[in-house]
Parts: sequence; structure tokens; C-alpha cells
Amino acid sequence: MTNFLLTPLIAFLVYGLAVSAASGLGRLFAAKGHKSQFKSEPYASGEDYDPIPAAPGYRQFFVIALFFAVLHLGVIMVGSSDLSSVTVVYLLGLMLALVALILG
Repeated sequence: MTNFLLTPLIAFLVYGLAVSAASGLGRLFAAKGHKSQFKSEPYASGEDYDPIPAAPGYRQFFVIALFFAVLHLGVIMVGSSDLSSVTVVYLLGLMLALVALILG
């Protein structure tokens, strides 16, 4: 019986029922609020809503992450090689890729 209860589908269903029951009990005991126009407006700590996003984006982060990913994988490849002429060609390609990432 315990193996049956630990199967993923049965465990998920039991957990879903327990969460639904807890959520229903929470709604039963929750205080009832009054409708007002402020409940549907965006909250910005008492200030007016600014439609311009605060975060500029992730472009700079992805360039830096790609730079370090290329650098680390290159070090792993060169460190595990036997320092032949192919390694020198690989290092030149690695330097070219890093320069292209730096210059954008």
C-alpha cells in the first residue's frame, strides 16, 4: 500500500487535494474586503505608476555570460589537449571569438 501511495501520479493527486482543502479553508476564514478603485490599480509604494520599465534588459548579462562560458570551455579544451598544432589553431579561434564578443 505504501508503494502505491508513493507513485508520482497518486502522490500528486493526494497533494493537490490537500492543497485545495487548505485553500478552501483559508477562503472560509478570510476576512471579507470592501470593493474600491484602489484594489485594481497597480501598487508602487504610494507613487504614480511609471510605464517605463525599470530594468534595462539582460543583453549585457548575456554577453558577459557567453564570454565566460567560451573562456571556461576553452580552458578546459586546452588543458585537456596535448599542446599540438591543432591546439594553437584552437587557441587562435578562441581569441578571435573572445575579441568578437568584446567588440560586440
